[in-house]
Amino acid sequence: MSDRAPAPQPAIFNLQAFSPAEIKEAVEKVGVKKAQLPFAASLMLAVVAGGGVGFGALYYTIIASDPTLGFAATRLLGGLAFTLGLVLVLVGGAELFTGNNLIVMAWASGKVSTLTMLRNWTVIFIGNFLGALGLVVLVFLSHHLDMNDGRVGLSVLNTAAGKIRPDVLSLFVKGILCNVLVCAAVWLAYAGRSVTDKIVAVVLPVSAFIAAGFEHCVANMYFLPLAWLLVRMGHAPEGFDSSAITATGILHNLVPVTLGNVVGGAGMVGIAYWTIYRAAFGKEQLGGK
Repeated sequence: MSDRAPAPQPAIFNLQAFSPAEIKEAVEKVGVKKAQLPFAASLMLAVVAGGGVGFGALYYTIIASDPTLGFAATRLLGGLAFTLGLVLVLVGGAELFTGNNLIVMAWASGKVSTLTMLRNWTVIFIGNFLGALGLVVLVFLSHHLDMNDGRVGLSVLNTAAGKIRPDVLSLFVKGILCNVLVCAAVWLAYAGRSVTDKIVAVVLPVSAFIAAGFEHCVANMYFLPLAWLLVRMGHAPEGFDSSAITATGILHNLVPVTLGNVVGGAGMVGIAYWTIYRAAFGKEQLGGK
C-alpha cells in the first residue's frame, strides 16, 4: 500500500441559483439568527445600515442635482445610484429595518416570538435612524452640499419638500409599494451564490422604487433631517419655500411611510411567500432540489 496522501479533489462550484423553496428556508434561518442577535450587535449593525442607505441617497442626490438631465434619465440614473445603499447592506451584512420585515416568515413558522420580532424591528429602526443622522452631520460639515454651485443642497431641499407634501394615505401606499420592491430585491439576492449575483439581483427592484418615487423610511431618515438642518442653519436659498420642512413635517412622512413599509415587506412579500412556499407543500412540489 502507498503511504502517499490522496490527491486533493478540485472544488466543485454550483452556479445554479437557489430555488424559491430554498430561498424560503434560507430567509427563515437568517431571520431566526437576526432576531436572536445581542442588543449591542443589532444596534451597531443597524447604525451601519442607516449610514449605508444614506450613502445611496447621497449618490442619488448628485444625479438629481443635474438640471441638464431629463425626467426619465434623472429617475433612472438616480435609481441606479441609490442601489449602492442596499448593496452595502446586503453584501456587508448590516441590519436594515425594511429588509428585516422578512423576519415575519420565521415568526409565521413559529421559530420567532412576536415579542422577539418586534424587539428586533424596534432596535433596528432606532439604529438605522442613528446611522442616518450621523451621516447627515458628517455630510453637512463636509460642505458636500455646496457642490454644483449649491445645486446638490437644493436637490436635498426639493426632495424633502416633495416627500412631506403628499397626504398621509398617499405616503402610506407609497411605503407599501416601496418595500414590496425592496423585500423582493432581498428575496432575489438570497437566490445568488456570489457577490455578483446578489448585486445584480438588487439593481432592478431598488432602482425601480426610486424611479417611481416610492417612499423608504430609512432613506427618508437621511433626506428629511438633512433638509431640516439646512433650513435651520440658514442654508436654504432665497425664495425657496421651506415651510413644510419642520419636525412635524418629518413625522408626517416617517410615520405613514414606516407603517406602509411594514405592510409591504412583512405582509405582501414575507407572508405571501411564506404561504406559497411553506414546508407543508414539500420542496419537490415547489421546484426545490
